[in-house]
Amino acid sequence: MNTGLRITTFAAALAATFGAAYGVGQGIDPVVADSPPKHEGDHTRPAPEAERGGGHGGHDTPPAGGLQISEGGYTLDLRTPRVTAGEQADLRFTVRGADGRALTAYQREHDKELHLIVASRDLVTYRHLHPTRAADGTWSTPVELPRAGGYRVFADFTPAKQDAENLTLGADLAASGPYEARQLPPVSTTARVNGYDVRLTGALSPGKARELKLKVSRDGKPVTDLQPYLGAYGHLVALRSGDLAYLHVHPNGEPGDGTTRPGPDISFTATAPSAGSYRLFLDFQHDGKVHTAAFTVRAGGAAAGSDTPAGHEDEGHGH
Repeated sequence: MNTGLRITTFAAALAATFGAAYGVGQGIDPVVADSPPKHEGDHTRPAPEAERGGGHGGHDTPPAGGLQISEGGYTLDLRTPRVTAGEQADLRFTVRGADGRALTAYQREHDKELHLIVASRDLVTYRHLHPTRAADGTWSTPVELPRAGGYRVFADFTPAKQDAENLTLGADLAASGPYEARQLPPVSTTARVNGYDVRLTGALSPGKARELKLKVSRDGKPVTDLQPYLGAYGHLVALRSGDLAYLHVHPNGEPGDGTTRPGPDISFTATAPSAGSYRLFLDFQHDGKVHTAAFTVRAGGAAAGSDTPAGHEDEGHGH
């Protein structure tokens, strides 16, 4: 997976199909109060041609991925299209080639053969999973989704063949149970997760590469000994409100390359595909544990460094 901007846009109409399917239920807490299993993390990819803007470092955004269940001769066969909210389930899937056979050979990228993202269409629940692969090519991972509604599953991988390109295939997943739509959490430049405070500075800008910096502190003191996680000091994913345009970038500089050192600041360069509201998810590791801080920002509106209400303890989750 490239270190630059990776965005995927999905049809907003898909989200509407879930409202009638689940009925009306109880009110729902803000997103990241939903704690994922401890082994989870993050990843993904590009922007559709209709939304191409300035890319990382001023280059065009790569072609779209995740928009389709099939691409490049490969198909995501999601064996578990529905789960029950609040209950652990075994999420199973296979990547099949053009001949219908399961793919069993993958390139390792960021320490894994395949990265699996599960995100709710209301941007409230986010999971980065690392499933295990059986000899026959079937992938599986336990997952527990806290709320009923529509979710999108992204499989990010590169086949182990010469000149193979990275692919992100997408499929819809439903969690059954009482359902009520939730609002996007308010814009904020601060988040608190598991005793850590994270502050965001910089801004997303439509069609322009901009730097985002995130500073981690604990007990009022900067954390200067962040640890690499999946080959980087931090991972950032952005989901656009309304259609789940998907953006993922790594920090500017990687561990061991001489440009990035462990410290309180993690720097990213990102380009928003359009104006609008985005939900940012930052994964970072400290003292051997991975934590996820979440922020709501606007591109083409107020800068991410402006005065906004501080986040609360339940606006982040750990792994």
